[in-house]
Amino acid sequence: MSYLVYVAVFGTVAVFYLGLRDARIFYRTGLAGYRKASYQGVIWGAAALFGLAVAMYTALEILGLGIILGALYLQGRIEREKIWDGESTWERVLGSARLR
Repeated sequence: MSYLVYVAVFGTVAVFYLGLRDARIFYRTGLAGYRKASYQGVIWGAAALFGLAVAMYTALEILGLGIILGALYLQGRIEREKIWDGESTWERVLGSARLR
């Protein structure tokens, strides 16, 4: 197992983290952009898991990393509303949005 597999694991965890954070923000605010992002987070999480499987169980580790990077890129392209107004970095990391 190469060090690239560890990078793939970290990327997959990042994709799932961002999807769960979007879901938490949608639950707290009810905004449509975060609903779309949380739904699509499931799709990009599945793509990241596929990329992780490619990286772990084949000799094509770079292809697996490319799939994971593509999932991260496409997850970041979703339009979301601006909800942050003076929150700390830690609150943004946790997705602590104000209830609406």
